[in-house]
Amino acid sequence: MLGFSDVIIDQLVVHKVGSKYNEENIRFSKDKLNLDNDIKELLVKYFLTPFKSNEYYTFYHESDLNLNEVFHFISKIFDEPDEIYNQSVNLAKHLYENSTHPNINGGEFYTVYFQDIQFDHEVVDAIGLFKSETRETFLKVYSKDENYNIESDQGIDIKKLDKGCLILNLEKEDGFIVTSVDKLSKGEDARYWIDDFLKIKQREDEYYHTENVMKMYKDFVVKEIPNEYEVTKADQVDMINKSKKFFKEADNFQLEDFSEQVIEDKDLIESFNNYKKVYESENEIEISEEFEISRSAAKKQFRVFKSVIKLDKNFHIYVHGNRDYIIKGYDEKTGMNYYQVFFNEEK
Repeated sequence: MLGFSDVIIDQLVVHKVGSKYNEENIRFSKDKLNLDNDIKELLVKYFLTPFKSNEYYTFYHESDLNLNEVFHFISKIFDEPDEIYNQSVNLAKHLYENSTHPNINGGEFYTVYFQDIQFDHEVVDAIGLFKSETRETFLKVYSKDENYNIESDQGIDIKKLDKGCLILNLEKEDGFIVTSVDKLSKGEDARYWIDDFLKIKQREDEYYHTENVMKMYKDFVVKEIPNEYEVTKADQVDMINKSKKFFKEADNFQLEDFSEQVIEDKDLIESFNNYKKVYESENEIEISEEFEISRSAAKKQFRVFKSVIKLDKNFHIYVHGNRDYIIKGYDEKTGMNYYQVFFNEEK
């Protein structure tokens, strides 16, 4: 959905934001950077190459969107691009105030104004916020006095962006369209970039709806059905495989069609509809009953839709086809369960 073939870096400001936890300071630059075209091309690759996901977010605030600090500062830049330096200072201060976890390192903080980014057949301006926290050791080999010398130095690997977000100048009234990456954070500090600094939530689009309904269905099959019915792992895998087939082949999701084609059994469909209400309440979301299916969201969920039956530590059975070709039984002599598998040929 995003295209960067014609993108231009119009303005760029960089500050050094230290760790507040370690009592490091902020070092502000005096002005915007003036860069030659070669450096700009490298920076475009460094900043934008990681943005490959079709998962998008929006800024939000519990009471008033304008009270979201980043949304407020970004809006001022879009309204008046020459404000980028002043607002980059405000953004750096806001980032510093949220850098309180001991695992958060200081680093360079970039505010970048981009032009000519493609999004869904539109060409728009965008603002990027990026932070580089890690340093890589690299070698410099150079000639000297008819010989070669080697020295080590430290710098930024332009193939490894640590943290970043891209804010498109679209849908301002809903909190803009935002995409974000964070390659470093784990554990307790994992959400500070998204939750504390940016304060963004997932945009309610086809990606969002596809992801939510697939997660709900997986939980229904894996967690809920065994509480109500006697089912084998083979039955559960079969239900998962039918849903994968549906999301691969269908262009649109309709809850009634999905239930009839995938779940089929009337009692199970009723259980599924009841579980949907419980799931929505527990997760404080609303599962849409009709939407266009996002291929990228479905593909992401397929990775956690496992078509495998794990048998103790001895065997794994991968089930990709007809459920009727695998039968579960119990052997009284050994007191063990078994699966009987039918096939035409080994490969």
